[in-house]
Amino acid sequence: MESSIITQVQKEDSVLPSKPGQVKRSSPKKPRSRSIFGALLCCLRSQDAPPPPPAAPDSLLPTEENGMVGKSDLLQTLRYQFYQIPGTCLLPEVIPQDEGKMCVVIDLDETLVHSSFKPINNADFVVPVEIEGTTHQVYVLKRPHVDEFLRRMGELFECILFTASLAKYADPVTDLLDQEGVFRARLFRESCVFHQGCYVKDLSRLGRQLSKTLILDNSPASYIFHPENAVPVVSWFDDLEDAELLHLIPVFEELSRAEDVYAGLGQLRAP
Repeated sequence: MESSIITQVQKEDSVLPSKPGQVKRSSPKKPRSRSIFGALLCCLRSQDAPPPPPAAPDSLLPTEENGMVGKSDLLQTLRYQFYQIPGTCLLPEVIPQDEGKMCVVIDLDETLVHSSFKPINNADFVVPVEIEGTTHQVYVLKRPHVDEFLRRMGELFECILFTASLAKYADPVTDLLDQEGVFRARLFRESCVFHQGCYVKDLSRLGRQLSKTLILDNSPASYIFHPENAVPVVSWFDDLEDAELLHLIPVFEELSRAEDVYAGLGQLRAP
């Protein structure tokens, strides 16, 4: 199925209402067209994904009511401890030029680009993708100011691409998008955790300090395990006047100077 190659949200579900204390960002504009990928699977859901593992019975885990840590906190702690064992984390060692920098995990679809199997006249890239022996053309639009944004992010952070799309699509798109080699590593769908029907990007598996790790993503489901590490971004489809990435540059410049991501995001979200 074509749409399972690319993980995207539907346009009508893409704009999230602003919440008190949210990091300031540009106001979203209404997309001009609803024809692109109208039948895509919703919210990172895939029919061919493996079923999630059975949850442990609550009775086997300590609870907050008895004064101990809650189930979700315990599971995250165990995951983090496991992925600090050498050879088990998703990322390689930090290269010397990135020592001391925070790590930023950046999403691809609807954050940096928008892709469609339907022809787009002004597409920036056309990427051939083979599906079940047939080659399909994927038409890719770059979000306005994405080049400037990535260039600055590469100067400030250790940048990691993390997408729930398949590598056969996302890898060649990133080759064309990231001409300057900003991304130190690329993670795809197989690196996600399938949780309650969604592909979640578990930051504790990266092998980086959580207090020094940020995630930029248009889908809250992607960072449901670590919402306190997230910088939300409005989903983008085809608005050529969009300035979201341009407005996020000073936000990340300020975060790069913070002692840790929680202090930095706390200051930005303060009224």
